[in-house]
Amino acid sequence: MKISNPLIFKQAIARFDDLNALDPVTDMHDEKIFPKELLYAQRMSEMLNQFAPEASEVLQLAVRCQHIQRWHIPRASYPMTKTGYHQWRNQLKKFHADIAQSVLKDVGYEDIVVSRVCSLVRKDSVQTDDEAQTLEDVVVLVFLKSYLGAFVASHADYEIEKFKDILVKSLRKMSKEGRSSITKLIVLPDVLELVIKSALAKV
Repeated sequence: MKISNPLIFKQAIARFDDLNALDPVTDMHDEKIFPKELLYAQRMSEMLNQFAPEASEVLQLAVRCQHIQRWHIPRASYPMTKTGYHQWRNQLKKFHADIAQSVLKDVGYEDIVVSRVCSLVRKDSVQTDDEAQTLEDVVVLVFLKSYLGAFVASHADYEIEKFKDILVKSLRKMSKEGRSSITKLIVLPDVLELVIKSALAKV
């Protein structure tokens, strides 16, 4: 998709990456250490390019910053309950959108673009907004490709059916196109592929 102003777009992406590079938590990829949220943001952009190569400029921006500086509001800052979880998630959405708004205005984006990106980051209308749904698809695809294995390894006490239930809930957030792309875009170990296919059959 054509970028309206490549210079401003590159500046925005660089600013997002600079902020995420401050993450004190690190992750490994290809035997290299990366700030966790920087690596996540880059994986999001890479997956978007595979899943929706014609994605709009606003969606490309939203994908790159939807977890921006997430470590500033840890899960433990809210009660470890279902209500506390939703409060945490809602606060994060506002936090990410506020940072995105500041960066995008600072590099020179018009208000209409800023507003649209922030709406996507907040996931205001996932049920009715095709681009918000695409963002949600990319979120799940990145989880399945890059984080599912570690999640399974860190929850060895879970029964296989519990993993399936968790996956079913994630898969139900995806569009039909998103679900059908899983086996096309992601190469998984046999055991994880079998669990995902089993979960897909339940959606």
